[in-house]
Amino acid sequence: MDLTQFEVKGVPPTVYYIPNFITNDEEAFLLKNIYSVPKPKWTCLSNRRLQDYGGIPHEKGMIPEKIPTWLQTYMHKVDNLHIFNDKKSNQVLINEYLPGQGIMPHSDGPLFYPTIATITCGSHTVLEFMENDEKRVNVCNILLKRCSLVIIKEDMYFKYLHSISEREVDNIGSCSNITPADELELKRSTRVSVTIRNVPKVLKIKFW
Repeated sequence: MDLTQFEVKGVPPTVYYIPNFITNDEEAFLLKNIYSVPKPKWTCLSNRRLQDYGGIPHEKGMIPEKIPTWLQTYMHKVDNLHIFNDKKSNQVLINEYLPGQGIMPHSDGPLFYPTIATITCGSHTVLEFMENDEKRVNVCNILLKRCSLVIIKEDMYFKYLHSISEREVDNIGSCSNITPADELELKRSTRVSVTIRNVPKVLKIKFW
């Protein structure tokens, strides 16, 4: 796949946005498996809950954990885009956002290869990018539709923060990747994000 055709224009380098990266059946398959895990697999935070696969990134090195086959399928699909150059994905973070939930401005930081890929399931959201200073001036907004894949790298990874606002309805008129056919006001439902990454520093011990 030639990623250049999916580059979002008019924003700092670089964001690729691939609509319909997975099918509706694949989305249902992913959600079924995500919600079938034992309850202790979820980590509950104040504004969302999450699951980690592959290990917990750490500055001293990630202790690798076996990743279930159902998730490896989509890691391989992302790896086929060669976004990590000669590396393969080895860690996945799954977040669940109920309507009205979001995430504060942040960067993914130096523990990861500086490229992140996120599949969106269940509902759209708007990913907001801003300057990494006290003023937090908005740089751009990216609409993430169901079944899409967004890839963030270069300045958009290193230089800017990204966040999701806590609201139930999005006015997407300011998004850089909308099409003329898009409705400008979208109501959120429960969204599950599947973020696929590479952790370069991995310890040699294993839990399987």
